[in-house]
Amino acid sequence: MKIILWLVIVSCNIAVLTAQKTKTVHVYVALCDNVHQGIVPVSEQLGNGQDPNSNLYWGAMYGVKTYLKNSKDWKLIKKNTTTDTLVLEQLLFKHQFSNTYLLAEAYDGKLIKQTTVDFLEASAGRNGFEINEDDLHLCFGGDANLVAYIGHDGLMEFNVNGAFDSIDNNTKDAIILACYSKSYFKDYLRKTGANPLVWSTHLMAPEAYVLKYALDDWINNGTDESVANQAAIAYSKYQKCSLKTASKLLVSGY
Repeated sequence: MKIILWLVIVSCNIAVLTAQKTKTVHVYVALCDNVHQGIVPVSEQLGNGQDPNSNLYWGAMYGVKTYLKNSKDWKLIKKNTTTDTLVLEQLLFKHQFSNTYLLAEAYDGKLIKQTTVDFLEASAGRNGFEINEDDLHLCFGGDANLVAYIGHDGLMEFNVNGAFDSIDNNTKDAIILACYSKSYFKDYLRKTGANPLVWSTHLMAPEAYVLKYALDDWINNGTDESVANQAAIAYSKYQKCSLKTASKLLVSGY
């Protein structure tokens, strides 16, 4: 069983969040791994799936850790480097201008299959837990308001089994930043009952600016279409492609 630091896994009372108007986001990052993933190899430093500090999707310039830390909109409030064989580092961020908290977890790149299972089970409302911070009971895992997956699309190489049937009546928003994620995650996500807020139709660079721009609009209660549009704007800006191309790549819904 996955070890969660800082607290014991408990079920989360969503009513507490509603009363305090607090939103939570849980980001599952499968570290880029040249050896254990079917990717076009990157440099040894960026593609070491056992070293989050320099990893393409975590410690590099546009990795989740570095990009959010450098953003004026997010503040890192807790960090846990672990010797866990599954999650190598956990970070808790707070949005500077709203009561939104984001938990990001860096999974060992060779365990991408388990990362995918954990994300999908959370999409189904499973494996929820709390982190207590400043007298708030913050809900993550399957009790988060939004769950996100960032990394290589391992479903292009393997199938997964897990508890993917939805267990609650709340449709959870999901963001999947991985190549061809709409094609490969679609059947699984339908089973979980989650709402595909942003996912991709083709090859993409799953970097954190896409997540950040999408969350900016989601935090402000943007529509699904406007959230996906913000993701496309970010991709167009950083990848220097046309907005028309980026809008066809990053889409919302089935």
